[in-house]
Amino acid sequence: MEGGKKSVVWAYVYWLFGGIFGVHLFYLERDIHAFLTWSTLGGYGLGWLADVTKIPRYVRDYNDDPKFLAELAEKMRKNAKPPFSSSRFISAITVSYLWGQLVKLAIPEEEVAGINWMPICHWLIPFAIGLGVWVVGNIGREQGSLWPTMATAYLTYLSRWYIFDDSIWMTIMTVSCGLVFDTFSKQWRRTPRKRRSFIRRVSVIAVCGLIYSSLWVSYFYFNGKITDTNGDEIPVHEAIHHFFTSPWWTDLYQSLLDTYNYAQHHGWWEVWKQIVELSDPQGEKNAYKILGVGPTSSQSEITASWRKLSREFHPDKVKDPEQQREAQEKFMEIQQAYEILSNIKHRRKRKNKKSVKEEDQ
Repeated sequence: MEGGKKSVVWAYVYWLFGGIFGVHLFYLERDIHAFLTWSTLGGYGLGWLADVTKIPRYVRDYNDDPKFLAELAEKMRKNAKPPFSSSRFISAITVSYLWGQLVKLAIPEEEVAGINWMPICHWLIPFAIGLGVWVVGNIGREQGSLWPTMATAYLTYLSRWYIFDDSIWMTIMTVSCGLVFDTFSKQWRRTPRKRRSFIRRVSVIAVCGLIYSSLWVSYFYFNGKITDTNGDEIPVHEAIHHFFTSPWWTDLYQSLLDTYNYAQHHGWWEVWKQIVELSDPQGEKNAYKILGVGPTSSQSEITASWRKLSREFHPDKVKDPEQQREAQEKFMEIQQAYEILSNIKHRRKRKNKKSVKEEDQ
């Protein structure tokens, strides 16, 4: 996805099939933008749609198109700093509020390892909000310092001791940070970002994605709840603990462990053959069960059992419509079982004759 000039056509292809995850932006090496798009599923779909008109400009920016650079230079000459953009401002507010809420939700409500994490980790909320505003502000040809935004986040964070509605004091924080960044921090990025290797870019995004995902995992694991059949709410971490101590899981785990140990001594091919045999791909074992016979039964014994069961469950003997339907299903099951076993016996008999002839020759 890197090296040389970028194509508008390919950018639109990536946008169409992976745009909601920011694939087209990663292709154009707008990695911060790509991560934000991935973490918000295409900017809640709106950012993905808006990129329809922006992709040509992104491509010209990456390719250092002379006309694009001339227009950018003229804009920089007329404006000492980037003009106010309502879409970027709203994006900064939205992303920072999401990150702040996510950190708040991820903090365990109950003690973990004997520690109450709420008063400690709560101070990470303003950090997440300030970081969110700063990251959005550093997309593309704009940049700004982190510190004024972060200082504003922690100063306005103190309002939570006077305003007890979380949504209100968090909104005050996000809007204040956005205004401070736009007023005091924002400036032009006059030198393009240094091009990084593909591996380094992927590594950085992977780390960011891991941190972001771990917050969601923490929320669901420590604070999430599920409802059982009785309508009782059970914390997810308790449900997971009970699951791994349940008879179902312990039996499954022991079966997997026994399978592994068996494979160590006999090989995985032998395990595969055992799995195929147990899965009864030809329906032979089920057919034996239906007809009440065994693998050592002769063809005449199988035929005798089939005739007996066919007479017993023949639909014509049943007058009740509902019972007649059940008898019809049972009758068809018997016929299918007899057909399966007859075909298997016939194939094996023919195969044995062929083997005997080959040995005689």
